Amino acid sequence: MRIKVCGLTNVNQVRQLNELGIEFAGFNFYKRSPRYVHKSMPSTAIKKIRGKINKVGVFVDEDVDEVLRTVDDCGLYLVQLHGNESPRYCEKISNYITVIKVFRLSDDDNVEWKIKDYYDVADMFMFDTETTAFGGSGKKFNWQILKDVKISKPFFLAGGISVDDADELKKFSQQPVAKDLFAVDINSKFEIMPGVKDIELIKGFKKRLNEPLLPNLFEEV
Repeated sequence: MRIKVCGLTNVNQVRQLNELGIEFAGFNFYKRSPRYVHKSMPSTAIKKIRGKINKVGVFVDEDVDEVLRTVDDCGLYLVQLHGNESPRYCEKISNYITVIKVFRLSDDDNVEWKIKDYYDVADMFMFDTETTAFGGSGKKFNWQILKDVKISKPFFLAGGISVDDADELKKFSQQPVAKDLFAVDINSKFEIMPGVKDIELIKGFKKRLNEPLLPNLFEEV
């Protein structure tokens, strides 16, 4: 299962994650976020990052020209749109770079209705927890609301995922909807402080995700 580590603020930690085989590194360009990347990493430092890890820029209702300028200045590979961006806005960005559109979900949301206008203008979706604060809440939503949804597009699963969720993620990956599950997105539950990750915890999580799911011997048959 692929992993995206979001909210990175340190070049050395990105290099460590690359060595671990983490597939995606997220950099937050939302100025109001405690993980705003330009507080500690200039564009030139981000652009110089090399390796197999894919650099993802996280934006919230940013001006289109500013997003595209940042893509070039930082050498980003994907853009994650985490605000209230319209389909037309997404289309402008996706004409230039791969777009992940984020949808913040609550238990009573009609997921198919929320995503229907974005199929042709986003390359991937991300499902996160509904919150009044943009950029993530550190809380999980009920993944089961996705169970019967026809997503038919690669998606990231986000929202307060912790190391203790490894087995539940493996169970979720066995459901029909998970045929489109592209990666899991982790952030605050793997931090020492905002923007500083616990690399050993991430390493352990990756290991657990790749282990086979053991049967529950106490489950009724």
